[in-house]
Amino acid sequence: MKIRKTIVTMMLACTTVFTFAQNKDDMRVMKDAKKAKMTLKSADKGLEKFFKESSGYVIFPNVGEGALIVGAASGNGVLYENGVATGMASMKKLDVGMQAGGEAYTQVIFFENEAALDEFKNENFEFSAEAKAVIVDKGASKKANYDDGVVIFAKSKAGAMADASVGGQKFSYSEF
Repeated sequence: MKIRKTIVTMMLACTTVFTFAQNKDDMRVMKDAKKAKMTLKSADKGLEKFFKESSGYVIFPNVGEGALIVGAASGNGVLYENGVATGMASMKKLDVGMQAGGEAYTQVIFFENEAALDEFKNENFEFSAEAKAVIVDKGASKKANYDDGVVIFAKSKAGAMADASVGGQKFSYSEF
């Protein structure tokens, strides 16, 4: 009986530590996402209309990517609906082709309507090789438009990539 209590106590302690660590990571990502939103808006004032008019958006403030023939990228982000954070998201990317280098960037995906947003939230959402991000630069958003209910913007933070590859991005989502 004493052993059982000890095991249960240890399991509860581990669960509490894991939950606290996860919440701490989520809080850091949320703080980074707020900062990334301000950086994106100051880099291209035209993004303001996407932030205001979209059904929702997800900001991945710190995406890391590396490649040498086979490439991979990943990042964690925050989903916003009506300007309010409603959940956490993660992105994984895998591709193959002529590519080399490493890069860190911020990515934001805007959802034009509820249908596109719901597709993301139901984890039926992924980008193929045809999906291209608009590079955030002064005035670049003026020419950007939704394609199948989404538009993607990316802003490089550091590094460089030479890339001619085929692959895709896969997303997962969890509500608060």
